[in-house]
Amino acid sequence: MPHPLFDKHRATLDAAVKAIHERTYWAAYAEMPSPKVYGETAMDDGKRAFDRCLGQQFALDQPGQTAWMSSEQSPYGFALEVSYPVCKGQALIDAGLQAMPGWQKIGAEGRTGICLEILERLNKRSFELAHAVMMTSGQGWMMAFQAGAPHAQERALEAVAYAWREQSFVPPEAIWEKPQGKNPPLLMKKHFEIVGRGVALVIGCGTFPTWNTYPGLFAALATGNPVIVKPHPNAILPVAISVRIIREVLVENGIDANLVSLAAFEDEVATRELAQHAAIKSIDFTGGNTFGNWLLGNCRQAQVYAELAGVNNIVIDSTDAYKAMLRNLAFTLSLYSGQMCTTSQALFVPTDGIETDLGHKSFDALASDLAAAIAALLGKPEVALAVLGAIQSPETLQRIATASSGALGKVVLATRKIDHPEFPAAQIRTPLLLACTADDPAWRQECFGPISFLVRVTDTAAAIALSERVVREQGALTAGVYSTSAEVIEAMTEATWHAKVALSINLTGGVFVNQSTAFSDYHGSGGNPAANASYADAAFVANRFRVVQRRYPL
Repeated sequence: MPHPLFDKHRATLDAAVKAIHERTYWAAYAEMPSPKVYGETAMDDGKRAFDRCLGQQFALDQPGQTAWMSSEQSPYGFALEVSYPVCKGQALIDAGLQAMPGWQKIGAEGRTGICLEILERLNKRSFELAHAVMMTSGQGWMMAFQAGAPHAQERALEAVAYAWREQSFVPPEAIWEKPQGKNPPLLMKKHFEIVGRGVALVIGCGTFPTWNTYPGLFAALATGNPVIVKPHPNAILPVAISVRIIREVLVENGIDANLVSLAAFEDEVATRELAQHAAIKSIDFTGGNTFGNWLLGNCRQAQVYAELAGVNNIVIDSTDAYKAMLRNLAFTLSLYSGQMCTTSQALFVPTDGIETDLGHKSFDALASDLAAAIAALLGKPEVALAVLGAIQSPETLQRIATASSGALGKVVLATRKIDHPEFPAAQIRTPLLLACTADDPAWRQECFGPISFLVRVTDTAAAIALSERVVREQGALTAGVYSTSAEVIEAMTEATWHAKVALSINLTGGVFVNQSTAFSDYHGSGGNPAANASYADAAFVANRFRVVQRRYPL
């Protein structure tokens, strides 16, 4: 019989599977924090739930606990002072492996149903999660709500839908009958068991603690694996809340809670030791190249899904909507202070300028106009605070200071600090816009944060070639082009096929190059150095389980 939770959520699952086939717009969870959807008291309830966590021990009743740790300093200028259990990695692995047979026994339908129930429960706690994401990552409120809660839940649902579809292709059993002419046929019965590969390790990042964690977590969980989640030390709370909810739902359905656990380690050495453990069979990681490349090179026992640094870029050839293009670019470069893996860093502009609906624009004129558009967007403090959020790490602040000195290029638009009326210690900076030539080395590596380069190139053909080259060498998650020429768009399209990076063409409205939509966009191609896996395809889930058969004659 189907699992009751599978039946309960079957309509949502069917709609999600249909959506990943059609790639049209569909959403399971409301992205606006409306009281009509989430309840009249949801905002206040979520804030109170978040506040109750501050200064307290976050108990999870996990095995192997040796200490408590507290490390989170909000980008808005205060310490959260939440203490998390520090547990031995071996104890978490042993407990996860012990819980694995019961998770396998309920089958793909049972696992899928429980995962969908978890997502429904997470969605009901969206306001609490949003406050936790905002105060640990530095995102503005609306972005923290959307990206940290419903959009992250959509990405998780997408992974569950792919996992269900791939597992549903495997029949539980079959009768095998081979004719033998005049003799009786050979007759066998075969059973096919879906078995998880082993313990999954999901390593979170500090800027998108749920959006970048949920896909790997739920892909591994839905395919039959125990999961250990290792959050970024400055963004533990949203992950800890999520893990607690997951464990509660597991227990309610007769599954050992230790199937999913939180690994809050105080140093990188413990994380490295855990990542290299023989029982760890898959690793999901989003973050910097140094640790990401170490995982890829040193964790040979595991399948590593890594999203690393890259140089996202846009080729600007021409436009028939100059002001709209500038507004779109201004928002792209400002959103969350550029602290997104999809934010454009290098804007390639021909040295002779571009043709527009407002006449010819020189390189310098375009630079000046873009700077003015950014300043106009952020002119009102309340808008600037909502769009920019706060700077997440001291390293980004230092990077801004270095770039502001002119060491990386000519300063076209200087950054400025904005005071937050509610959080006076918040570190908020407006974007820094630099101009340089194609030969300058600074723009060729990721400068994470609100730092962008207008790169002077010989012509559009050189810009397209340079775009392809830097994606091949450094990686990228997004590329863009502005052009009124079909030939230029075709050439840029082919370049992105070769480099394997997503392309946005002539964005001038309410869609931006650094946004990615679940069920429709393929986030990460898995084909360049910035990403070796896509969040949104069958390959992201298919290698997380094995089919083990048994057969006997009838």
